[in-house]
Amino acid sequence: MKNITKFPLILALASLGCCLSACGTVESAAKDDCTSIGWQVGTPGYDRCFKDRVNERNMDYSNPPGDQPRPSLL
Repeated sequence: MKNITKFPLILALASLGCCLSACGTVESAAKDDCTSIGWQVGTPGYDRCFKDRVNERNMDYSNPPGDQPRPSLL
């Protein structure tokens, strides 16, 4: 009977892990962008590309200037 009570906790932790790993990060997406167009990691061109892509993605996911965060309905 103890295994049945542990099952929901294990299931919740597993699904949380899947969600977090699927999201990725801005840095990993920027790395993928730069390596997909042929830049080698560690070269000056890659470093410039990486910094530019991280800045672009951060701007894409940020609130517009003057926009106030709103409380979530959840």
